Amino acid sequence: MRLVVATCTVDYTGRLSAHLPMATRLIMVKADGSVSVHSDGTAYKPLNWMSPPCQLRTEPGRWVVTNAKSETLTILLHEVHADHFHDLGSDPGLQKDGVEAHLQQLLAAHPEVLSEGLRLVRREYPTDIGPVDLLCRDGNGRVVAVEIKRRGEIDGVEQLSRYLERLDRDGRLRPVRGILAAQQIKPQAQVLAAARGIECVKVDYDQLRDAGDGRLTLF
Repeated sequence: MRLVVATCTVDYTGRLSAHLPMATRLIMVKADGSVSVHSDGTAYKPLNWMSPPCQLRTEPGRWVVTNAKSETLTILLHEVHADHFHDLGSDPGLQKDGVEAHLQQLLAAHPEVLSEGLRLVRREYPTDIGPVDLLCRDGNGRVVAVEIKRRGEIDGVEQLSRYLERLDRDGRLRPVRGILAAQQIKPQAQVLAAARGIECVKVDYDQLRDAGDGRLTLF
């Protein structure tokens, strides 16, 4: 990982155009090739970023990141305050808490409670950006990716959207539809999921655990 603290401007050109005026920011370059630009006041979410696969071309005072869609992220470095490299090594991945892990087991055993005719293909189906909780097929044979959370929030919708984009690159799987399954689902997450074509399913964990199935609420 490379961490650069620099006073810079940032311009994105692609589906739209975006500009970050001159300010001091953190630029993060990860081993997977992704580049993200962070401020000191927006928690974990970057101000702008380019997801892999992408290419970074560095020139004196200028970085240009491009991807296969011809989108570009141009960073003009006015002054570099710090530039550090560190090898983080391999990561074991996210360890889910007991409730979420058990919920995944229950839904893997009874995927039909999420959607009629749904059948499991594989748990923890790998993509190049992380595993999808459940990969299933519906009654029509279409592939369905299921992301399972205790609380369905915007970041869960964003995570599933990224998985769907990666899965759709595989001609054997596409078109892939998505289901976000959670015990609680925030209204903002429901709105974003609807805009992304993702179904939200509210799961009664206690009922599913005790009865092996349950009547779930669809949004």
